[in-house]
This record gives sequence, C-alpha cells and structure tokens, in this order.
Amino acid sequence: MTISLFSGQGSQYPGMGKDILEAYPQTGELYDIASDILGRDMRKVCFESAPEELAQTINAQPAVLLTSLVCFSAAISCIQKDGTPFSYDGVAGHSLGEYAAMAVSGVVSTEDVFRLIKARAEAMDEAAHENKGAMAAVMKLAPEQIEEVCAAAKNYVAAVNYNSPAQTVIAGTPEGIDEVSEVFAGMKARVVKLNVAGAFHSKLMQSAADKFYEAAKSITFNAPKVKYYSNVTGGELTDFSDMPALLAKHIVSPVRFTSELAAMQAAGADIFLEFGPGKTLTGLVKKTLSGVAAQNVENLETLEKAAEIYG
Repeated sequence: MTISLFSGQGSQYPGMGKDILEAYPQTGELYDIASDILGRDMRKVCFESAPEELAQTINAQPAVLLTSLVCFSAAISCIQKDGTPFSYDGVAGHSLGEYAAMAVSGVVSTEDVFRLIKARAEAMDEAAHENKGAMAAVMKLAPEQIEEVCAAAKNYVAAVNYNSPAQTVIAGTPEGIDEVSEVFAGMKARVVKLNVAGAFHSKLMQSAADKFYEAAKSITFNAPKVKYYSNVTGGELTDFSDMPALLAKHIVSPVRFTSELAAMQAAGADIFLEFGPGKTLTGLVKKTLSGVAAQNVENLETLEKAAEIYG
C-alpha cells in the first residue's frame, strides 16, 4: 500500500523544483495556473526569491504547495515512462501539505486549491502580524511531558505538532516559548526555535481561521478517490460534508501526524513517497515506523530513487 505525503511550511528553499520543471516542461502548466490565481509570477517566487522573502507566509505557502504538485506530476510521468504506472492508495500532508493532498486526491480542483491557499496564506499572515507568536521543536521528551509543562506555564504556549514519539512542536507567545524552553533545558531536552512568522496551529491563529472559513465556503469539495488522512483527527477522514469548517479548525488545531502514521501502517501502508521540498516527512516516517520504505521527491536525483523503490 502506497501513501503519497506532502511537505509543510518551513521546507521551502530558493530554486526548489527548478530542475523538475526543466526536465518535465509539462509541469509548467501548474506554474501558469498558480500565477494566474495568485496574481504574481510564481516561477520568480520559487526560483529567484531570497530565503527570507520566500520564508514569509504569504510566499511560502503557495510556493511549497506548487512545488509539491510539480514533484507529484513529474513522478507520475517518470514512473509511467518506465512502464510501471504510478498508483497510490492514500494521501496525507503535514499542515500546509494537506492542501496538496486534497488536490491530488480529487477533493478540490487544481484551480480551487490555489484559491484556498491564497486565502489561507493571507489570513494567516495577517493574524501573525496581529498576534505575535513563535514556535519551537522539542526533542527527547515524551509528548505527555511537554503537554504538562505547557499547561503549567504562566504565558500561553501549547503542543501543536505531534511529529514523532521523540519530537513535538510547541507554539505560543514569545514569552511562553522562552518560559517553557528553560524548563525543557532543565529536563535535558533539546529545544530548537523555528524560523516561522507566527504561532501556527494555536489559538493565536483564531482570527485567521474565522476569515479563512468565509473564503472556503465558496469552494466546491468532493469525496477523495483514495484514502485521505487528516491532521485534525489523526486518522482517515471519512466525512467530507463540511470541509470549510474542518479546514478552519485545522488552522488552530494540533497536527497529529504520529497518529496518522500509525493509522496508515495499520491499514497496510508500507511505501511512503514524500513530494515537495525537503525530506522532513520522510525522516519522521523512518523514525516512527519500522518495516516500511520511505523516499522524498524534490529534484531529479530523488525522483529517480523513488522510481526505483516504487518499481
């Protein structure tokens, strides 16, 4: 059973996807669609932006989504060319990656996924400016220990990304992050502050969730063609009757990725291919699950490796 995974915000880097576009020029259509809907040249955003400019939420979210879809499209062409049609049984994404998962599984059209991400990025960028927040990854502590420390903090901070048994991301006010970081250091944990613009997946994003919900109500959503795993539920999603509400909730809810991986493996998943910049999710799969194959696809070299694993 093969699962297609999709990268989240923070994985972006200048030039991502460029060699894929050059080798598979048909993927240029995705850049054209994205540029038309977003109102700017997404080739320039992805290939020519300075790192700090690309890291801005307003740029990072559509750029990572676009690159993920480009890598996925190239993989289909590459593996079919080798005589083995690429098929996948389920999809999952980490935070932002859920939007690429929706697009490739048929929940939304390519055009609508860029409309959604435009509204999401703008709303979250605005909320980040209104409510100053920060995030940090905590390693070497159980999630339950991290939750306990956050609950006892005087300043707001919460566990928001359950990435692996040994890595949980926290979000909150800068004061809250600093407060619990001292506690975690005393517990011999490793704490790494993340280069993000806000406290994503926390209550500090509530204004973004409210604004995004109104925009999402204009989009047509369908049931997926394959299994779709949700960050919000931590398992396979089967109810697609109110996706605007679910996606709005997603903005302020924890990412339960560890639970998703367990659910996928329990369903029979043994091949995980990550599409998009970086290899964060591939690393999380390898750290969390045993007896599975995992490979990221972000350039021509990794695309060839994925074709070998799949074949």
